[in-house]
Amino acid sequence: MSPLLSVSDVHVAYGKVEAVRSVSLDVADREIVTIVGANGAGKTTLLNAIMGILPLKGHAAFAGVDMAALDIEDRVAAGLSLVPEHRELFGTMNIEDNLQLGAFRIAKATALRSFERVYALFPRLKERRKQLAGTLSGGEQQMLAMGRALMGAPKLLMLDEPSLGLAPIIVADIFRTIGELRAAGVSVLLVEQNAQAALQIADRAYVMELGEFVLNGSAKVVAADKRVAASYLGFQDEDEGTV
Repeated sequence: MSPLLSVSDVHVAYGKVEAVRSVSLDVADREIVTIVGANGAGKTTLLNAIMGILPLKGHAAFAGVDMAALDIEDRVAAGLSLVPEHRELFGTMNIEDNLQLGAFRIAKATALRSFERVYALFPRLKERRKQLAGTLSGGEQQMLAMGRALMGAPKLLMLDEPSLGLAPIIVADIFRTIGELRAAGVSVLLVEQNAQAALQIADRAYVMELGEFVLNGSAKVVAADKRVAASYLGFQDEDEGTV
């Protein structure tokens, strides 16, 4: 069976500066794949290129369709959705209206089911659905950003740093929800600096450094790699000391 998302030999540049080089990855149906790496590694750039926000050189296909001719709206309609790092909510609009924006391409009946689904995942959003997005806590805003992306019933949800700036207890809630999404049939491509949390929930992982993948494999194998443990998980072998 072909992967849901297939990216092959992709390059992304800002002018003459190449931020992503020779990157290939795939995401299967009902799979969580994570990309871990330091700030500036190119993770966000790659997600933006897959979404169509930035141009890419190389091959990218979604659900077997070449994405070269698809604009952002077409990619959303095909079932691809991105939750950006800074969430990009409309702060002067309430929760319900922000969610409604995520359903602009789907039928009214489908949108009603999407509301039910999002509110089931995030009961706090339902309780506060008339509250302005700009008055929500960081955790609530992340829930809303995810909920808005889910309103279009995506097949693949891309998440850019969903734990950024959140308290550990909220991070645990967010990652538990990601696991629930996979159980509900949504694939996830997760970019995350919190490598420990990401590797615990993911099926497979890619490690990105300076625009390139330097390691990939099952999440368990990547987490057990000594270099990954030292650089991203905060510890080293006893013989080498502790970070």
